[in-house]
Amino acid sequence: MLGNYFPVLLFILIGLAIGVLCMLAGWFLAPNKPDAEKLSSYECGFDAFEDARMKFDVRYYLIAILFILFDLEIAFLFPWAVVLKEIGLFGFVAMLVFLGLLVVGFIYEWFKGALEWD
Repeated sequence: MLGNYFPVLLFILIGLAIGVLCMLAGWFLAPNKPDAEKLSSYECGFDAFEDARMKFDVRYYLIAILFILFDLEIAFLFPWAVVLKEIGLFGFVAMLVFLGLLVVGFIYEWFKGALEWD
């Protein structure tokens, strides 16, 4: 019974071997000539102001979540537009309800000040 899993094990081992070989080849074959400019921290041409592990404001994450929400809305609109003739009036009304809920949520967030970046 374990013989049935041999191809899976072989696939994993070959994948790991290829990955390790590629990393080793890059390490051995790549030119390594570090200088002060290459080893310096990069942030728009000047040194960073603070530690890279500083905490971000919660509003940053809120804006990111809102972007994902409205980006996914577009992901639902494309397939709906393609099959609109086939799904008919029911599909049209269902999408209007969906978009209406998103617009109500957007208006609520706007009035609550979630989109303000003070």
